[in-house]
Amino acid sequence: MITIKRALISVSDKRGIIEFAQALHKRGIEIISTGGTAKELSERGIPVTLVSEVTGYPEILGGRVKTLHPAIHGALLARSDVLPDTETLASHNIQPIELAVVNLYPFEETISGNSASIESAIEQIDIGGPTMIRAAAKNFKHRAVVVNPERYADIINELDSNNGSIADKTLFNLAREAFQYTAHYDAVIARYFNSFAHETTDLPGRVTLSLNKEMALRYGENPHQKAALYGSFFQYFEHLHGKELSFNNILDISASVQLISEFDRPTAVIIKHNNPCGVASDDSLSAAYLKAYQCDRLSAFGGIVAVNRPLDMDTAQAVNKIFTEVIVAPAFDQDVLAFLQKKKDRRIIKQLIDLRILDDLDIRSVYGGLLVQDKDTERVTKDRLKVVTKRKPGDNEFESLLFAWRVAKHVKSNAIIFVRSDQTLGIGAGQMSRVDSSKIAVNKAQDAGFELSGSVVASDGFFPFADGVIELVRAGATAIIQPGGSIRDQEVIDAADENNISMVFTGIRHFRH
Repeated sequence: MITIKRALISVSDKRGIIEFAQALHKRGIEIISTGGTAKELSERGIPVTLVSEVTGYPEILGGRVKTLHPAIHGALLARSDVLPDTETLASHNIQPIELAVVNLYPFEETISGNSASIESAIEQIDIGGPTMIRAAAKNFKHRAVVVNPERYADIINELDSNNGSIADKTLFNLAREAFQYTAHYDAVIARYFNSFAHETTDLPGRVTLSLNKEMALRYGENPHQKAALYGSFFQYFEHLHGKELSFNNILDISASVQLISEFDRPTAVIIKHNNPCGVASDDSLSAAYLKAYQCDRLSAFGGIVAVNRPLDMDTAQAVNKIFTEVIVAPAFDQDVLAFLQKKKDRRIIKQLIDLRILDDLDIRSVYGGLLVQDKDTERVTKDRLKVVTKRKPGDNEFESLLFAWRVAKHVKSNAIIFVRSDQTLGIGAGQMSRVDSSKIAVNKAQDAGFELSGSVVASDGFFPFADGVIELVRAGATAIIQPGGSIRDQEVIDAADENNISMVFTGIRHFRH
């Protein structure tokens, strides 16, 4: 146990600090403080010794240097049971500081809106604070460090229970939390600077991750798996109604908004198990939803619906006709929200940020490390397409091909997507063979009652053999969009020419594993 006689308080997050400082003062603990914290404590009648009185130096460089002084760090790092340490403090007239109550400049909050300039962000990088925290945490056998306002009540209770002292177990746990706190702080700064890495290098030389647990989940993909959500998911989405989100809900929400972000016209997507089972655009949102639903009415049951316009009543009533796990939209009118909330378990999610502005890394875990890549944000336009067949697509076919290509980008490989105009007709996903994906897409379209004659098709990867193309021709496709790049491209092109269909190459692929 250590007895607390002096405390240094320097906090940006001032939640509960007045009550905590009052409780310390009431117990006869001297309080040392800095800048705005000292001012706020003094205004509330709490006696405060300024850091400048302890160090003998004023704050300089506009407050950039306040606590970086032996009178502070010696007081935090000295070991009470090591004679040379205590003698050193005595020789320099330094009094020990047994308790450091410190939290840091709000760097993460400053950059969270993506609107802060780099200059303003840099000014929120704390220097003295992390140094004090690390000093006290390193010396945890002799010093207490508190970085979390949620701990204040517990500390006061322990001081009361132990006659002004804090137990060794508590000291260790406080130090552990402190190092996690500073590690996270530095990781956020490193990640911020890494966000500029594309300007100088392909990817950063080191990826530093530190994410707070945002929410405990009931279970993972399956009930026998433990799970939690880490990071800042709820900075991007607001849970307006319904049961708590599941692991799989969160995956599907993420997949749905990535896909919906590809489209500018009113668009609806229906996601099931991370794959779209229907996508459509139209002049009205309700028409777009009904067209998306027609693509695969069976799979749509229990799916995730996402739209890229405020959800109107016509669309809400259409969605309400079947069981839907989650509805995602950028806004909901109050009457629409009240209507949807009649089903108590259905989750309603508001998308808060246009995700097209984000430039995050795509990170996946593997044994022994992580695979890191930049996001697949490539968008193909008509002028980038290369017509490789004798027959050239018509204008309407070009538009349909581009629509199909945007969808294919978000379907698990191997992906085959039949489209007419701005509506998916059949989607084949995640098969080991592209021919099998083609057959599934055809079967899906036929089950939905669609006539595939005159449709167009997108394939996320090239056709290694002509058999895949022939399968699509038999179904009625008149135009195909694919990356190209197979050693048998000419064989595939010849098959298209022999069947008088159009084929365009994008020059890029969209594998999605």
